[in-house]
Amino acid sequence: MRPITPHDPAPSRLSYRLQRLTLGWRFWAFLRFGLPMGVIGALALLAFGTEARRDAMFGHYLQARDMIAMQPAFMVGQLEINGATGTLDEDIREVLSLDFPISSFDLDAMQIRAAVLELDPVANVNVQMGGGILQLDVTERVPAFVWRHEDGLDLLDATGALVRPIEARNDAPNLPLILGQDVQDHMLQAQSIIDALAPIAGRLRGLVRIGARRWDVVLDRDQTIALPADQPVPALLRVLALHEAEKLLDRDIQVVDLRLPRRPVMRLSDGALDTLMQTRLEAHKGAQE
Repeated sequence: MRPITPHDPAPSRLSYRLQRLTLGWRFWAFLRFGLPMGVIGALALLAFGTEARRDAMFGHYLQARDMIAMQPAFMVGQLEINGATGTLDEDIREVLSLDFPISSFDLDAMQIRAAVLELDPVANVNVQMGGGILQLDVTERVPAFVWRHEDGLDLLDATGALVRPIEARNDAPNLPLILGQDVQDHMLQAQSIIDALAPIAGRLRGLVRIGARRWDVVLDRDQTIALPADQPVPALLRVLALHEAEKLLDRDIQVVDLRLPRRPVMRLSDGALDTLMQTRLEAHKGAQE
């Protein structure tokens, strides 16, 4: 009779190691993330392992994309521009050069916006697509100055940005005239000077930038107020206060020189100077007699 050996309840060495393995977090992390990623990588390598397979897959992608992009729901058949006046509407259409109908998949709103913003008269533009319409809401720059320079006349907005060139001063007679170089970076100062001249705004003919440092105010009757480089507005306000009290600018004065605020100089016109010299000469003769 064969002897009966008792059953050993202890696990085998292999079973013990498997149990220990399943108790660790690395094993479950591998099952949850590592194994799926490995399967995906193997499939990707199988699908794109050769150039022929890559070209075939890319061709299938382009074919599927074209089928979706050409659906009527994604087609754009019209360009609508709001807020563009004059020739700006035509300029925008020429810059974009879109051949309708076109799929919205082939339109990049950011590129369209960047192309339109490169036009000088455009301050801002909002691009929207929907209902088969590409809509551009354009905000134009508002002309604030006429800038006369060596190459002609340009309209500038309040920030000094170029709006558009013009042929003659009469094309914008109500805007103040700015002359000289390096004016576009000093439009805020120019505007503050023009605002200060409000009491005699009808006499203003323009501002001249002198030596890229300071401004001259040119009035009618060939009068000039030479402003200092520093704090030109307070100096101008003192002259205007004196004019209000003494009618200074109504006299035969050609230049009010404020370049040295502590030593203002006034230059008489040629006619007034001749009259003054004649008066002094006659007074001198009368005193001798």
